[in-house]
Amino acid sequence: MRKEREPLWLESELVVVDLELTGLDPNQHEIVSVAWVEINRGQVALQSAQYRLNKGVKDLEQSPIYHGISEPEIEEKGECLVQILTALASALNTKTLVCHNAFLDWGFLQKHFIQYDISVQPKCIIDTLKLEKKRLLRAQEAVRQEQLTLPACRARYGLPTYQNHNALSDALATAELLLAQVGHLDTQKSIKLRNLV
Repeated sequence: MRKEREPLWLESELVVVDLELTGLDPNQHEIVSVAWVEINRGQVALQSAQYRLNKGVKDLEQSPIYHGISEPEIEEKGECLVQILTALASALNTKTLVCHNAFLDWGFLQKHFIQYDISVQPKCIIDTLKLEKKRLLRAQEAVRQEQLTLPACRARYGLPTYQNHNALSDALATAELLLAQVGHLDTQKSIKLRNLV
């Protein structure tokens, strides 16, 4: 029996997801917006980019300050969260999920996928924050939390500054960060997908 060849990251379909939230606890806080963009054959597929606002947010809390999202904007452009998550599940199912701080974003997504009985199973999860933390730990003894923010990670690779706290620009920023991280790890483009997980 022939052993199946492990997939290269370059051959894998990746979906980069970012959420804007009212707080950090999935049991108390809400999803304000969701954005995603695909990476195909090592390139960000801009035509795949999606940005959705949750019209069901009950309390925006500090969102207008941090995310620049206001109640009138949500009323005008918002959708039901179940519709947003159904579209995301369709884009994500059997593909690789990429997040910057997957523990947080995937925690919120899982809670709501279960709540709305939406079936989705990513092939695996890549966390750009964890990748960067591993790289920094190899080079130094301790890593401070502020070294792992998305802007700080991007700056180390010479990537430009983006508007923070916007789900779409953060999803694109995370996609670019992953490509930079992989380029640093693997100039021959032969890295296996599992090496990024």
